[in-house]
Amino acid sequence: MSFFQVIAFLNFAFSKYKNKEMKNKIKTIAFDADDTLWINEPYFQEAEKQFCRLLEDYLPQHSVSQELFKTEMKNLHLYGYGVKGFILCMIETASRISNATIPVKLIDEIVSIGHELLQKPIELLSGVSETLDKLKGNYRLIVATKGDLLDQERKLKNSGLEGYFHHIEIMSDKKVGDYQKLLKHLDCKPENFLMLGNSIKSDILPVMELGGYAAHIPYHVTWAHERHEPVLKHENFMELKSIADILSYL
Repeated sequence: MSFFQVIAFLNFAFSKYKNKEMKNKIKTIAFDADDTLWINEPYFQEAEKQFCRLLEDYLPQHSVSQELFKTEMKNLHLYGYGVKGFILCMIETASRISNATIPVKLIDEIVSIGHELLQKPIELLSGVSETLDKLKGNYRLIVATKGDLLDQERKLKNSGLEGYFHHIEIMSDKKVGDYQKLLKHLDCKPENFLMLGNSIKSDILPVMELGGYAAHIPYHVTWAHERHEPVLKHENFMELKSIADILSYL
């Protein structure tokens, strides 16, 4: 056996050992909802495009988009995450861009964009139901997601996934302190906790900081506020191609 074959074998053996170690520790698995269990961000981006088209008489569409993002970031600590805050930010942005001259008809159209967003159908991502089927009964499964309470409850009910989950947590934010509160409520130690989600910033980094396990499931569309560029390397971190890939670790 060559030197490189030995190194490859040792890496493979270590990987198997780490997987077994994690498998024996994990008791609770948490799932983000939007763009992890079902489609969400593409709907928001389409709504934003509609909004930008409405205001193109005042500014180019890309500039309207930039102004909307500024408003969202300014108000995030007030509105949190969700469609209702998004509607308010669109209205505020439209008023600012138009110097408070925007016609009432356009305000009505902005509100209609929000209403449509609140009534979008729930489309599960590939492999979600099958993966939950295999995990249920072996682990305590929960949802840990950000967003508006009523909207997220509606999505979960319409998704048909409610029966899989022991607990649903609609979080105002996903920082270290928020996860600490969640773990305390669940009476779960960080080393017994695994979080799966599409956002490195919200679903991965805070959990690993606490000493938990985290698996990133990339989604092709990500809100600018949730993007995280650096590649992560951590013994408690897994990069998956799809939700079903977690089964090979458990």
